[in-house]
Amino acid sequence: MSTTPITWFEIGTDRPEEAERFYGELFGWTFEEQGAASGGSYRVTGAGGDAGIGGAIRGTDGTSPNYAMFYAEVADVPETCRRAEAAGGKVLVAARTTPSGLTLAHLLDPAGNHLGVFTPPPA
Repeated sequence: MSTTPITWFEIGTDRPEEAERFYGELFGWTFEEQGAASGGSYRVTGAGGDAGIGGAIRGTDGTSPNYAMFYAEVADVPETCRRAEAAGGKVLVAARTTPSGLTLAHLLDPAGNHLGVFTPPPA
């Protein structure tokens, strides 16, 4: 059994209002805006409830393609990036730590799929 759970997803779109409406109507998800003060829309949902994972819709500026990706929770983001490259993947966004202490990176698997890895802030 793996010790690396998938614990977050993110949907990037240049039409966050439309995405929020769609997923709300389709699955009954509700969202809370948490990123407007930082200049970009970041609408968080506890969509998974007790049985699944949470996630968010990130508003984009329309210059990058829309996307959907999952995030795996790992113990060490830089080490995971090194292991991803050794396994034939690429690091798209190098490991960085947010002001809250969350450390994350974006990777590309050998087949061209994007994925994220993160370590939550210290408790």
